[in-house]
Amino acid sequence: MLADSCFFTNRCGLRLHFLRWGKPGGVPLVLLHGLRAYAQTWDSLVQSLGAGYCIYALDQRGRGLSDWAAPDTYHTQSYVEDLADFVAHVGLQRFVLLGHSLGGANALEYARQHPGRLMGLMIEDIGPGSSSQGDGAARIRREMSQTPLQFENWELARAFWQASRPGLSEQGLNSRLAHSMKENDAGITWRHDQQGIAQARLSIEPTDLWPAVRALDCPTLFIRGGRSDFLPAATLEAMTASNPHIRTVEVADASHYVHDDQGEVFNALVWAFLRELAPECF
Repeated sequence: MLADSCFFTNRCGLRLHFLRWGKPGGVPLVLLHGLRAYAQTWDSLVQSLGAGYCIYALDQRGRGLSDWAAPDTYHTQSYVEDLADFVAHVGLQRFVLLGHSLGGANALEYARQHPGRLMGLMIEDIGPGSSSQGDGAARIRREMSQTPLQFENWELARAFWQASRPGLSEQGLNSRLAHSMKENDAGITWRHDQQGIAQARLSIEPTDLWPAVRALDCPTLFIRGGRSDFLPAATLEAMTASNPHIRTVEVADASHYVHDDQGEVFNALVWAFLRELAPECF
């Protein structure tokens, strides 16, 4: 399927970009990427799902083709308001929501603030405490403080990603180079607001996700990478015990980036979950 590239203006006057696949009458599915990702990160998933859906992938503020914002607005509440504005713009009533990492936190908090709106929810490798404690949180903070703002050429940019994500497939690497980086007069730089996002990640206290987890009122699937340093298995167990709507799955030989490391398995899990929610599409 080919995507339509679209824009809308949020309540703050930011121009935000999103991709849309499928027909308006299909089951609505909204996708939220992670901390430094972009809408096209979901292309493999979209192509695997096929017909029957109307799929939207949002470039969250400061990423992709969306406007950059003040660093102190790169926090959960602003992202949730952006998502609410997007939902209103495209006229969604009830829909399915999927988010990875930062996008998962935003999805959880949107669900808490908008009860009854979601048909189902999928969260990839984040839970309460993930962003504030443990090896994964320390890794993200380290990456944010050490990531260069500029590279002399594409070879050095490629080497950066290969060192940062050694398990990344060639397809995943090429996607990052194409959609998270761009060329300027000085060399290669980021499409996203790397400096502002890093400042926010290092200074703003992460949102406590436990209230959102306990308040979930729709079928919810948490997907954890078996090698994840970001979402402990113990947290999965605690979340399952806290809310009967929650179920969990671990994907072997996958890190925090399950959709990159084990794309076919991840896509199959999403497809199966959607089929249970909307069997009439099959």
